[in-house]
Amino acid sequence: MRIFFKMFFAALAAVMLVLLVLFFMGVKLVSNIAEPDTPEVKEKTVLVIDLGKPMMEQGMDGGFNFPEGKTPEVTGIYDMVRAIKQAATDTSIKGIYLKCNGSGAGYAGNAELRAALIDFKKSKKFIYAYGQTISQRGYELANVADKIYLMPLGAFDWMGYSIELTFFKNALDKLEVTPEIIYAGKFKSATEPFRVTKMSEPNRIQLTSYLEEAYGIFLQNTATSRGIDTAALRQMANTWAIKTTEDAAAKGLITASKYDDEVRDEMKDKLGIKTADKINVMPIADYIKNKNWNSSDAKDKIALIYAEGDIVEGKADGGEIGGETYSSLIRKARTDKTIKALVLRVNSPGGSVLASEAIWREVALCKKEKPVVVSMGDYAASGGYYISCGADSIFAQANTLTGSIGVFIMYFDAQRLLNNKLGITFDAVKTSPYADFGTPTRPMTEAERQHAQADVDHIYATFLSRVSEGRKLTTSFVDSIAQGRIWSGKKALELKLVDRIGNIQDAIDCAARMAKLNDYQLREWPITKSFWEKVAGEKDDSPTMAAYALKQQIGPRNFEIFSQLKRLQTMAATPQMRLPFFSKTY
Repeated sequence: MRIFFKMFFAALAAVMLVLLVLFFMGVKLVSNIAEPDTPEVKEKTVLVIDLGKPMMEQGMDGGFNFPEGKTPEVTGIYDMVRAIKQAATDTSIKGIYLKCNGSGAGYAGNAELRAALIDFKKSKKFIYAYGQTISQRGYELANVADKIYLMPLGAFDWMGYSIELTFFKNALDKLEVTPEIIYAGKFKSATEPFRVTKMSEPNRIQLTSYLEEAYGIFLQNTATSRGIDTAALRQMANTWAIKTTEDAAAKGLITASKYDDEVRDEMKDKLGIKTADKINVMPIADYIKNKNWNSSDAKDKIALIYAEGDIVEGKADGGEIGGETYSSLIRKARTDKTIKALVLRVNSPGGSVLASEAIWREVALCKKEKPVVVSMGDYAASGGYYISCGADSIFAQANTLTGSIGVFIMYFDAQRLLNNKLGITFDAVKTSPYADFGTPTRPMTEAERQHAQADVDHIYATFLSRVSEGRKLTTSFVDSIAQGRIWSGKKALELKLVDRIGNIQDAIDCAARMAKLNDYQLREWPITKSFWEKVAGEKDDSPTMAAYALKQQIGPRNFEIFSQLKRLQTMAATPQMRLPFFSKTY
């Protein structure tokens, strides 16, 4: 009888749990029906932009807020740009309130948003910025505001830029695992974390050069907005002159120190409402739901395809560019007669050679039938540049990280780990000397190493020819600026690797001109699904938000280490075109 009751109550608990989950799902579905799809924009509304929230190329709905593992709402950068533009002419929107406690965008994403905010100011509406802490990335947007306020005990980051790489060589040595790495290009440093314990000199040179250019753009933007000489701004960082809120105010970097309630009272005065009244605030994610920027009923269309994340073979998984998936999307844009041009938004550090080649091929085929324009985001390098180089025109931000034209392949010899530490041995029979090439159970022979090097050199030569053909440059010149080296968008323009410094809207406008379109609809792919549509089992080809939930739990630095180790699954024994890193600087 005791066993019966244990089983009964266990089954009852399971049923109750299922009913509870179904109840909350039902509540959510009912609330979605009951609530309007487009939140009402009231009179004298202030648009709130929380810079610390996750941002990607495409927006994604958040999931149900369970105590653990909740998935945050992710805002699309281009959606934000269009929403800010719409708000400038919306009579109900009186200003923008920037919450600057962090920054979810990268360099190029910030450049897109910064330009939109500067345009918004032409409407004569106000922009206020406030933070308990303000990072340099957040400040790059905050410094366009009319007023910048920081909590009296808040922190203001003004210490310059840095890039920190993680190296696993000593760990591999302790595990008795030997990486077998073949690469083409003296700057191709993506494999350095596994073969050395610190940056090589070529890698240090290229990273320092890129970082200085990005930092210079940041200083110039600040100088323009705050009226402070760039030399003085640089000196403040070099001497660590900004330690307190008072220091930041005294140097003119912020307006003053205030609490959030004081800033809100000031905004109330600006809005002409009583201190006791509440401000009508609306998060930009809600305002985006009121979008009317694609209301044209024109038959002609421009396809906008977002390609964000690592380039991998097969179908796209969360936050990845699957060769099969994106080839299909570009083919779809090519064969659809109502689509007159394609804009490919690339934000990728590269990845699989084969997937990159498959996407490049579809871009080349599409280009024969209609204009193809590339817009580069934070990263469009290595494989990201490979899929871009064949376009009719390429736009990048001045601080986009691009180039990295090079190739590598990496194998791992785990024989000593398996034999000495785990006591596992292997034996094999084979019909030819190279039948087990690439096995991790023995070292690579010299003949095999030569074969791998020849394969990498062939792929590198193909990469050079793709760039040479697409950019109308000589192969020798491309080789001189390739070698795996990264470049800023500004430098890439000088080297003719890109055509224009501009944002995603500039790229779309260019595509419209090339297709001779005065009126058109924008068709955006991949099509994203809401969290609840995913729960219902609907087909989804949008990036996942699981990475964001994990990042919240373990922190940004630990997440980057985890991500690098995870990438080994796709990098091992597969030719790669990849950056030495894919993390945001700080």
